[in-house]
Amino acid sequence: MPEFVDSTVKDIDEQLRQLRDEVSRLEAARSALTGGRRGPGRPRGSAGRTARAGSTDTRATRARTGRRATTAPRSRSTRRGGGRAAQALELVRQRPGITIPEIAKAMKIQPNYLYRVLPRLASEGQIKRDRQGWHPAS
Repeated sequence: MPEFVDSTVKDIDEQLRQLRDEVSRLEAARSALTGGRRGPGRPRGSAGRTARAGSTDTRATRARTGRRATTAPRSRSTRRGGGRAAQALELVRQRPGITIPEIAKAMKIQPNYLYRVLPRLASEGQIKRDRQGWHPAS
C-alpha cells in the first residue's frame, strides 16, 4: 500500500509541475500579446506582500509571490536601454521597406516584440509605415 501512495504522490507532483510550466508559457504569451497590460482581476501589487527595505531574497518569497524580493522595480529603460528598438530603427534606416518578420529574422528574435516597438517608434516620429513595410521618417 505505501508503494501505491508514493507512486500516486509522484504522479500528482509531475502533473502539477507540467501545469505550472503551462501556466508560465501562457502568461508569457499573454504578456507578449498585450504588451504586459494586466487584465481584469487583482490590482497590480496585490498578488503578494512587498519586501521591506533591507530584506533579503528568499526561496519562500519567490515561491509565495513568484518573483524576487526587491525594494523597487527597475524601469524597462534601465534594464534594456532601448537596445532592441535602436537596433530595429537602424535596420529600417539601412533597408527601407523592410517588414517586421524580416527585422525579426535579422535580429534573431520573435516578431511579436516588434509589433509593439515599431508602432511606438512611428508615434515618436522616427519611422513610418507604408503598406507592409517600414521606412525612415525623414
